[in-house]
Amino acid sequence: NGVVRLVENPGAEPLDGNRQGSSSARRKVLVHVPSNEVITCYEDLESKLLSLGWERYYDDPDLLQFHKRSTIHLISLPRDFNKFKSIHMYDIVVKNRNMFEVRDM
Repeated sequence: NGVVRLVENPGAEPLDGNRQGSSSARRKVLVHVPSNEVITCYEDLESKLLSLGWERYYDDPDLLQFHKRSTIHLISLPRDFNKFKSIHMYDIVVKNRNMFEVRDM
């Protein structure tokens, strides 16, 4: 119905990505649903986003940014893929319904 509701999950990764010694916690991965491909680098993500009509912004050297011309949406990601956390993944999922999802690995 278009409404998103956050349900707390005590076993889930915190939105900031910190696990602090939780070796049993599974890591989150971003999956491109149509191809069932796990996104493992920004080059793969960028090609998927470009094919969906997103355009790359080059204004901030510390961020990778994408804007979709037909919307007000902006995706901002840390330049270092190792700092790509679940909060960034969920941002991509919300702005690209049915195209991406976050899964436990």
